[in-house]
Amino acid sequence: MKRIVIIVVAAAVLIYVGDYAILHVRMAEKNPNAAFGVVKVQPFYAIPHKDGKAEFVFGDPQNQTCVHSLFPHFGYSPCWYLTRQNSKATQI
Repeated sequence: MKRIVIIVVAAAVLIYVGDYAILHVRMAEKNPNAAFGVVKVQPFYAIPHKDGKAEFVFGDPQNQTCVHSLFPHFGYSPCWYLTRQNSKATQI
């Protein structure tokens, strides 16, 4: 059991480091769109009422920078994740 845990952790670390290295190679290319992208995100605000119901107010769509990788890097979310989760809820 101990070996399996060590192998799984080592594999996860290797995948993350490999993803980070591939992102650095993409950043070194002349094409700036190779490493980073932009996804349009629709923000909305959930305003609770006293009767237990909530009112939803939608804001203007915003462009959000993302990275073309498996994991988040440099404070940016992966583009594959943002395209699936393209609405951003804020509780007020």
